[in-house]
Amino acid sequence: MTAIGTSQVKLGLIGDNITRSKSPRLHRTAGRLTGQHVTYDRLIPKDMGLTFDEVFEQARASGFRGINVTYPYKENVASKVTVDDPLVRAIGAVNTVVFDAGGAKGFNTDYTGFIRAYRTVRGNAPPGIVCLIGTGGVGKAVAFGLIGLKADVIRCVDLDPAKAEALADALRALGSDTKVETASEAAVAAAGVDGIINCTPLGMVGIGGSPLHFGAMAGAKWVFDAVYTPVDTPFLQDAARAGLTVISGYELFLGQGVDAWDIFTGTPLDHAALRAAIQEDEQ
Repeated sequence: MTAIGTSQVKLGLIGDNITRSKSPRLHRTAGRLTGQHVTYDRLIPKDMGLTFDEVFEQARASGFRGINVTYPYKENVASKVTVDDPLVRAIGAVNTVVFDAGGAKGFNTDYTGFIRAYRTVRGNAPPGIVCLIGTGGVGKAVAFGLIGLKADVIRCVDLDPAKAEALADALRALGSDTKVETASEAAVAAAGVDGIINCTPLGMVGIGGSPLHFGAMAGAKWVFDAVYTPVDTPFLQDAARAGLTVISGYELFLGQGVDAWDIFTGTPLDHAALRAAIQEDEQ
């Protein structure tokens, strides 16, 4: 995508429970590093006394270049935008929206961000057999990422069996060599796996908890948690105690963020400098 040719960029994030989101810092820092003035607002529908649809339309009408969308609206917004990428249409969830003359266009940088996060920590090591807990918006994107990483087996786990089956059907329709299974109990699905992934909101600030108890992690090699506020969730603490390689949600946060920045602005960005600047700001 080409640069938008302006020194001022208005961005925002729509979601619930996002008061501690680091996305504003990421994009404002990216703006500072590239010589652009970036505003990035947290847009929480319930706090604004509006529905998601009303907040979305307000952002469109008030000069936003684009918005990120997070839990629980990633699937809702997919029907409100044009999605050119057939893979993103298959995912059925959107986390990045650009408003331009042609209308609202939707993208999914959770998909690309997860692959980037996985490679950053595990390099070219194959995912193997993976237990994926949570098949909502981010779960769908991560599942498609696992297909791209050539996982041997994906076990889709959700308290709603219909959601897990729908995702499994979408993954099977891709015609890859990855075997796809479904389950309703995470502890059962985690038996004998190489990787365990949390794509539920459990562990998030304001929600707490963990999707899997410590004892069920035995025998696995690696874990990933999509939650990044806090970075060190109870799930990841248990995984580290069990000796597993940990991929934190912070890596996904950075990966999806830099991909969204490119979509929003097209301005080249030094990813290492961005990481360092954000970490320096947090100290």
